[in-house]
Amino acid sequence: MSVEQPVSVRPAPFSGPGGYWGRLLPVLLLLAAVTRLPSFVHPLWNPDEGFLAVQARQLAAGGVLYDTVVDRKPPFVPWLYEGVFAVFGDGSLVPVKILAILALFATAGLLASLARRRWGDRSGVVAGVGFLLISVGLHPEDTQAAGFGLFMLPFTALAVWCADRRAWTWAGVAVAGAFLTKQTGGAVLVPVVWLAWTTASGARGRALLRIVAGFAVPVAATALITGPSGFLFWVVTGSGSYADLTGSGLHALGRGFGNALILAGACLGLLIPLVRRLRAPGADLWLWLAASAVAVMTGFHFFGHYYLQLMPPLALLGTAALHALPRRWTPAALTLTACTCAAFLTWGFLAPRPELAHAQRVAEAVRARTAPTDRVLIWGMHPETYWLADRTPASRYLTAGLLTNFSGGRTGSQVGEEYGVEGSWPLLRTELAQHRPAVIVDDSRGKPYAPDRMPTLRQVLAADYVRAATIDGTVIYVRAPAKDVGAPAKDVRPPDVDVRPPGKP
Repeated sequence: MSVEQPVSVRPAPFSGPGGYWGRLLPVLLLLAAVTRLPSFVHPLWNPDEGFLAVQARQLAAGGVLYDTVVDRKPPFVPWLYEGVFAVFGDGSLVPVKILAILALFATAGLLASLARRRWGDRSGVVAGVGFLLISVGLHPEDTQAAGFGLFMLPFTALAVWCADRRAWTWAGVAVAGAFLTKQTGGAVLVPVVWLAWTTASGARGRALLRIVAGFAVPVAATALITGPSGFLFWVVTGSGSYADLTGSGLHALGRGFGNALILAGACLGLLIPLVRRLRAPGADLWLWLAASAVAVMTGFHFFGHYYLQLMPPLALLGTAALHALPRRWTPAALTLTACTCAAFLTWGFLAPRPELAHAQRVAEAVRARTAPTDRVLIWGMHPETYWLADRTPASRYLTAGLLTNFSGGRTGSQVGEEYGVEGSWPLLRTELAQHRPAVIVDDSRGKPYAPDRMPTLRQVLAADYVRAATIDGTVIYVRAPAKDVGAPAKDVRPPDVDVRPPGKP
């Protein structure tokens, strides 16, 4: 009588005590924290973080979103900053940076779950780890900032995760979350609808209706909370001139091509297997990548942080390709991806931040010339100066871009008072008359929005202000002494001007 010998089975990755998730999730959390370490080197990384920090302070002081607090972005991240500041104080972005770690961790966990469900335990590890390794694969200002693009990622991953499990209503809610974080996050609706369409024909209609309902209810509720007209204008319809790159197309396309090359270098360990297996399974994943690519191109600015939303579908497609290839490909791919990750982390630690240093010097000069209760106007593209100086903005328009249509992706064409947000200049005149700034900072430094090209601002400076200092090309103006003493604020608003905020009936 023979005795059957036990079959030797190679253990699955992360099997053993604690189970699959008990062992994988701590690794993903640790890796997410490591990839975000450079974010703690500086108080903030880019103007978006500064914009959000100032917005949060305005909201906490009684400001109204899309009325006295404005930006061309949905409300979720400003509300997030406001909530964090309410709990931890508004003097540091460290708590927000920790939330950014958790956002990356959540995204990695959802991608790992998707990959494990489709291709097995090992693929779950590859997807989660691979995503975190490529998450630093752009300029540090784009990957280390706790901005809109980063906080959008867990919602996009959750939307596909829910659709993969046929939880259609929750998939729609997750799409709404992505859209309410950043408009282009709504692109994830494409793979979600595709997955619904591939269900049995009898259930297809119900699935689509549930997705629509799950999306529509949170968006409609948010519009009602913030005011439908203001929400529609600032989130949907008010960015037409911003998306027009007349005369600046080559400049933007060059940046777009450069950022695409940087991301491709960071993802090389996953792209090589994907090219080897272009027929990797998952039509929904290819649609997710294609829709995200269209979202990156929307607006024709091609800023680096736009490319963040390409990373989740790239991680899953690379995982699918590795699953279809011989097993020896996986350690080689992850090793190469880890090496590129280390290079980008080194870049993050060593990258100079001249604009931050400049903003800090200007903020120090503003603090020295103002009292804590004074209002100031920073005429430039660095709203973080308000936050660094701990001074209240004199206007709801925190950058010259909203008033002139200037952005980092634009040359001198289509820039001026006539190209600003509709109704913004009459409102600015009213604000400056009601709350005359103690200091006006001209931070244009030769850019096309310099005050000598803006008649209204040039008039205000000539009538009430004198030059007090120059810091690296930035000119600081203070109120003229003779007009500070007992003189009423001059109302520079022309008569019979409609000064309702844009989007207000």
